[in-house]
Amino acid sequence: MADDSGQMRITINGEARELAGPMTVAALLAELGLDARKIALERNLEIVPRSAYGQVSVASGDRLEIVHFVGGGDAQAESEDEDGWTLAGRRFRSRLIIGTGKYRSFEENRHALEASGAEIITVAVRRVNVTDPAKEMLVDYIDPKKYVFLPNTAGCYTGEEAVRTLRLARAAGGWSLVKLEVLGDQKTLYPNMPETLRAAELLIREGFEVMVYCSDDPIQAKRLEEIGCCAIMPLAAPIGSGLGVQNPVGIRMIVENAKVPVLVDAGVGTASDAAIAMELGCDGVLMNTAIAEARDPVRMARAMRHAVKAGRLAYLAGRMKRKYYADPSSPLAGLI
Repeated sequence: MADDSGQMRITINGEARELAGPMTVAALLAELGLDARKIALERNLEIVPRSAYGQVSVASGDRLEIVHFVGGGDAQAESEDEDGWTLAGRRFRSRLIIGTGKYRSFEENRHALEASGAEIITVAVRRVNVTDPAKEMLVDYIDPKKYVFLPNTAGCYTGEEAVRTLRLARAAGGWSLVKLEVLGDQKTLYPNMPETLRAAELLIREGFEVMVYCSDDPIQAKRLEEIGCCAIMPLAAPIGSGLGVQNPVGIRMIVENAKVPVLVDAGVGTASDAAIAMELGCDGVLMNTAIAEARDPVRMARAMRHAVKAGRLAYLAGRMKRKYYADPSSPLAGLI
């Protein structure tokens, strides 16, 4: 309810505001100039369904979180050198997934996405800038009807933070396929595996299809698969490091033991790194910084597209055996 002056004091995205009250959520969004189709709203830690915006009233003292997705396909049929793969019951052609962070603009991100051929793109969930509702949003440039948006929990350090974030993501767009990452510390950004396991179990019980960022430990990876994760995503190296695959033995073991897709996530720096990950038998590669921080992101996205395909073909072909000594290519019989 409003005070004697008719003003209603609420908190929106951590900032105190005074509004003329009372009003519904729909009226509040209209006053803020926000498009209800592009956001999700949480009122006092409870998500308000979009269908209820016109009925739910905002009261003095309420704390609201209003979020959206930020930057945090190829129409050709499958060919012999572009075999498809299945994720959570859906068929995809591209084995490359890219992110939406660190690009100089949404426009550059869109061009890189097109060049990559990716069909899935990760998106972070962040607060809406309610002081500038006309500010551009990711969905103004990348159509969630054309690409699969994969909400992630980048920046979350506890299971509770991750679960809350993905509940908001589902409210914003109805997405149940999500990428879970729970970080251990700010320096390494390594996964906190106990928190990751706890959050994954809860999300799976709530009907989410969980792709999970994890350590390159085969035992931990198998445990995540056993509790129901739909894809296992071991890091190649620390997030954003560009160091490439540091533990090929561990990743190969994860691949050999898994019955769900395995994708290398984090640490890829250039095309050869992506090819190596695919040659190990991974089903795909997820990357962001390697493309976004390249001198020419669009050209690098194109290179990554070809590298993933080349690595996959090499894996299917089966590499030659390593030998300790030279073995001549030309036959010795008939030598002059």
